[in-house]
This record gives sequence, C-alpha cells and structure tokens, in this order.
Amino acid sequence: MFYSVRGKLIHTTVSCAVVECGGVGYRCQTTINTLKQIKLGTEVTLYTYLNVREDAMELFGFASKTELETFKTLIGVSGVGPKAGLAVLSELTPEQVAMAIATDDIKTITRAQGIGKKIAQRIVLELKDKLAKAVSDDDFIAVSGSAAAAVSGNVPKALEALGVLGYTPADVSPVLATLDSSLPVEQLIAMTLRQMGRQ
Repeated sequence: MFYSVRGKLIHTTVSCAVVECGGVGYRCQTTINTLKQIKLGTEVTLYTYLNVREDAMELFGFASKTELETFKTLIGVSGVGPKAGLAVLSELTPEQVAMAIATDDIKTITRAQGIGKKIAQRIVLELKDKLAKAVSDDDFIAVSGSAAAAVSGNVPKALEALGVLGYTPADVSPVLATLDSSLPVEQLIAMTLRQMGRQ
C-alpha cells in the first residue's frame, strides 16, 4: 500500500521515527541502523512496509531499499515476526545478514537481541533452501561469458550472499565482473548494491 514516506523527521525514539508528510506524522517502526542514517529536523525518505494484523496496522520504515527487502525476506521465515526482523537489522547490515546466511554463521545472527539459536538456525536453513531453489544451474549458465570468467576469488561467495537478498547471478554478475575479486566478500556485496543504485 505504501511504497515510501518522504518528509521532515519530527521525532525519534529508540525504535521508531516519525516523518511528517503533508501535515500528517507517519510513525514508522525502524532499526538502529536506519536511525543512525537520518537526522532530526531534516527531510528524509523511508522505504516502507505495512503489516496488517487483526488488532493493529503497523508501518515499518527503512533508510534503504536493501534494508527493506532484507526485512521482508526475514519475516518470510516461519516464526520470525517483524520484531525479530527489526532486531536482526538493528544489529547487522543487510550485507552482514546475507553473509551470515551464505556461510551458515548462526552465531552472528544470535547477536541480535531476542534471537536465540533455534530462530537463527531456522533463518539460515529456510533462506538457504529458498536460495537453492531460486538459483538453479541454468541461472549460472545464463550469465554472460565475461561475467562468468570473473567468478573467481571471493566472487562466488558474494554471488551466494546477494542471492539471499533476492538477486540472481544474471542481475549481479555484470557488476561483480568489474570489481576486484580479491576484495573482502562484504565489500564486494556493498559495492555491487551501490552500483545497482539500491542503497
């Protein structure tokens, strides 16, 4: 229903931001990472997700499309609600979430407040399964020759992590092909997302 809200940031708490648009203040629940990127009294844009329940309608807002997409991916895991999704993204960036899932790093996910080992295991298991189904061998064959040639160094790990965020090899390989494959995986992910204009 809502794609984004843009306006003056008039109020913040430890877990929400209020953006005034056309005289209406929209209260968006958000992450610590988003709150660090926005400043009280300035014009901001938050990419939003509306969660409708029987007893409430909750608006969630994020400073980047990548953070929003990662949030939606996380709450798609059974047993992971919006509160848990915010907790994970308050502790970790989308790139760190993708890396943790791609490398089965359950311990990193449990750093988030209220996220125990069982939930972290479920996040890793379900999202890795989802990635495996979404990215078939055919997807890799479809990658262009120049991009396929660049699948060396840390590029395969970056491809897998970006897959967790919903990107296919065909989407990201042309960008990864232009980057230094010896760069750390997290840096490759961040640079790819920036070049694709998603941050």
